[in-house]
Amino acid sequence: MYHCPVSRTDVGKRVEVLRKRLEQANRAYYVDARPIMSDREYDQLLEELVGLERENPELADEHSPSRRVGGEPIAGFRQYAHAVPMLSIENSYSEGDVAAWVERVERLLEGDLFRSVTFVCDAKIDGVAVSLRYEDGLLARALTRGDGARGDDVTHAIRTIRAVPLRLDGQVPNVLEVRGEVFLPTREFERINRQREARGDELFANPRNACAGTIKQLDPAAIAERRLGFLAHGRGEISDRRFAGSHSRFIEQVARLGVPVNRPVATATNARGIVEAIERFAGKRHELDYETDGLVVRVDSYEQQERLGATSKSPRWVIAYKYPAERKTTKLVDVEHQVGKTGKITPRAIMEPVQLAGTTVRHATLHNYGIVRQKDIHLGDVIEVEKAGEIIPYVVSVHQDERPRGAKPIEPPDTCPACGGPIEIEPPQADPRHGGDPLLETSRRCLNPECPAQVREKLIWFAGRGQMDIDGLGEQTIDQIREQSKVPLEHFADIFRLADHREALLQLDRMGEKKLENLLAGIERAKEAGMARVLAGLGIRHVGSATARALARAFPDIDALLAAEVWQLMPMAVNRMSRPKRRAITGSDAQLPSAYETGLGEDTAPVVHDFLHSETARRTFEQLRAAGVSLKSKEYATTGPESASTNSVFAGKTIVLTGTLARYERLELKELLEGLGAKVSGSVSNRTSLVIAGESAGSKLDKARELGIEVWDEAQLLKALGRAGM
Repeated sequence: MYHCPVSRTDVGKRVEVLRKRLEQANRAYYVDARPIMSDREYDQLLEELVGLERENPELADEHSPSRRVGGEPIAGFRQYAHAVPMLSIENSYSEGDVAAWVERVERLLEGDLFRSVTFVCDAKIDGVAVSLRYEDGLLARALTRGDGARGDDVTHAIRTIRAVPLRLDGQVPNVLEVRGEVFLPTREFERINRQREARGDELFANPRNACAGTIKQLDPAAIAERRLGFLAHGRGEISDRRFAGSHSRFIEQVARLGVPVNRPVATATNARGIVEAIERFAGKRHELDYETDGLVVRVDSYEQQERLGATSKSPRWVIAYKYPAERKTTKLVDVEHQVGKTGKITPRAIMEPVQLAGTTVRHATLHNYGIVRQKDIHLGDVIEVEKAGEIIPYVVSVHQDERPRGAKPIEPPDTCPACGGPIEIEPPQADPRHGGDPLLETSRRCLNPECPAQVREKLIWFAGRGQMDIDGLGEQTIDQIREQSKVPLEHFADIFRLADHREALLQLDRMGEKKLENLLAGIERAKEAGMARVLAGLGIRHVGSATARALARAFPDIDALLAAEVWQLMPMAVNRMSRPKRRAITGSDAQLPSAYETGLGEDTAPVVHDFLHSETARRTFEQLRAAGVSLKSKEYATTGPESASTNSVFAGKTIVLTGTLARYERLELKELLEGLGAKVSGSVSNRTSLVIAGESAGSKLDKARELGIEVWDEAQLLKALGRAGM
């Protein structure tokens, strides 16, 4: 980060230099395909810029490259009308369809002026169509296609995409709408799915689904992590008609302005030329770093496009040829039962190698055991395999007429294949152990949080922010300890014994005295984090941070929680029961106090209760207690059922935090206010009750004043908390 003592003028100049340099790097990488710096250098410059802008908020600029790292989450999506409708493209699936379309185009353009037609062909990117509106060269708004007439405002998401210029470089019309495709690059899709597989999450079926889900997230920081791409392929509103007279010219023009473009792969003047382009591109499309499912063919001339017009659904001047999905048959050799971070057990097919969509495929997902049973898959079967979205291989069907004699059905494991621990089957009525219908099964999970297959990811999660918050014990350090030393780090309690291995830890790469002291100090602080943080960090099924805090508000310590009956873990569900049923379960027909609310229900509370009373949990809590970890609730003393939290000044209020406070970290204050009955939101709206503003409060404070919302400074907050002068 930039720390030299310099004048405001010099800081401003440095900020402009950094912005210009980062914009040049983005253009060189995404438009010119000639990188001018490494990713590491880019990240260092971006980090310096973010630091300077944070220290000098008067230099803020919404079009700065720093905005790509993610701002505040938005409250929801607003819709706006498209200046020019975004119509869908008619699909074709055969050479005959293409020839018939060309014939229609030529017939509609009959006459001296339209004697010849040039067609341009470009890749049909399998992504999400968006329209980028630039006003005076600055990105003003980004909309999805929506229903064609109106789209969702996803500007917050598009700003995070490095390929999208926030300002155009050159002479531009006052209004220029560039339409294109947001996509998830193949390498990023594979990276994300590897992470999801390790966590035990459902894999994304294809890049388009992952991309669409990413854009619809409300948190820009989460979107930025996905590293989306963008390529322009069309126009919307343009205030100057002289900007371009054809599609090919438009693509050239916007590329000069710094926009990455989907360049035509071929031009043609008749149906035969288009078909030849389709055939040539079929062999090359798998070499691209994004998924394509066809070729878009359009009339190049804008004048001819306007004469052709559109139907109510599609323009007449463009068509998309879609390639058929490639399928191959092979033999199922074996099935692996993989265990992810969350304990989810996923069946994975091992097959005889087969060439599919340009790659050699040896494995395919079987999704879950319910699908395995529905398709009646046996070991040794001849199976038909397809790539979903031409990325993830999956088993489409079984050739049962070719099944070898004695072929055995695939049996799902009754215990965890990695640790032998107990499993949970979802939905519960699918559990064949209790007479359920196994065809309904969607997943099964290992319930042991210290399962070896899960331990690395569990340790990373346990030490992370929002859980035990141990500064210095991130993924890299955990891997170093586990791979480069003999220091035991297999159980949660092992973290709190690291101080016993100082000399061994000092031998690790880049582990100096100061770094080690900070790490051990962070571990020592974490011992007093309290029961809620411990429960949230263990990765217990159905227990996230909110449920962990709710349990900590209801029970004073882990012993009280372990002494609770299962019905005490699901008060809202009990309150919804009929009086006779409630009396049968609790011994009383009175409703339980709302202060006991935990967020658990009839399906989830028994799972949590069973885990808490398992041998694994007993051993985990004993080890943590022996290591000096507090298992008492910090929340219960001030917010338990016998307290007056429901009468606090914060109860029922929606509060927004902004700026830096001297007394509290943001997460610490959020948890405290939620414990006092407040809801803490990330954005200011008409529903906001109160804004708490610290030093360097920004746009949230401005919006609060604009809406007339009450604003407190830190002194008012401390007084309300009864902690003034602390």
